Amino acid sequence: MKNYKQLKDLRNRIVVVTGASSGMGEQISYELAKKGAIVVASARRLDRLEEVTKKCQKLSGKISIAKQLDVESPEQIEKLVEEVENDLGPIDVLVNNAGFGLMEDVLDFEMKTVEKMFRVNVLGLMYLSKYTALKMAARKRGAIINVASVAGKIATPKSAVYSATKFAVLGYSNGLRLELKPLGISVLTVNPGPVNTEFFNIADKTGEYLDKVRFFVQSPEKIAKKVVDTIGTNKRELTVPFVFEIAHKLYTLFPHIGDYVAGDFFDKK
Repeated sequence: MKNYKQLKDLRNRIVVVTGASSGMGEQISYELAKKGAIVVASARRLDRLEEVTKKCQKLSGKISIAKQLDVESPEQIEKLVEEVENDLGPIDVLVNNAGFGLMEDVLDFEMKTVEKMFRVNVLGLMYLSKYTALKMAARKRGAIINVASVAGKIATPKSAVYSATKFAVLGYSNGLRLELKPLGISVLTVNPGPVNTEFFNIADKTGEYLDKVRFFVQSPEKIAKKVVDTIGTNKRELTVPFVFEIAHKLYTLFPHIGDYVAGDFFDKK
């Protein structure tokens, strides 16, 4: 039996979720709690986290802990992993959900924001994955879930920087999956299309994007359930809605047509 299959039953399993104060991270935390997991919810906004953990405790009947974390800080990341392992127990599942985006033309994009986006979306994820995987490897058991994006498969206008970070997440996760598989650790990448969350409060300055693509917009609750249901399996990718997986395959086969479609049909920013 593959060791990661032991995690199909999440009762009393310790799960760390980043970006858990709202949106997908919050809903993933609730779905985990419904399965009986011990949820460690992390983000920068401690007040919001405490509300999330209260609800997790009600759903699971188990302890749930709020951990303030800025994923830009390797020191804070290492400290969080050590504290959870030493004070609570072994981390069985890591959900790297923290991230942000900004829809803006490359020529107008401030480079300090580019650097910040890479620190949050990519480097923070890599640090957390490594420090947690080192612990999991010693036990030959674990699951890592990295939230990427459809933007990491198909870039569109005004998403060049965000897409670059998510392409990086996909590339890193694909290599990480191969390295950790012999150690009993599964790695899943989640590629959501537009999701109705606070993400767009920052990403979309116009406030109109979600309405323009409303046919494709997903609820965070629906995606969260799909994500949690993959734990304990060897599923490598989850793209939601599935139409974007089809679009990606067509884009790969017919890149010139794909550029036209991505540059016109999907240019809703």
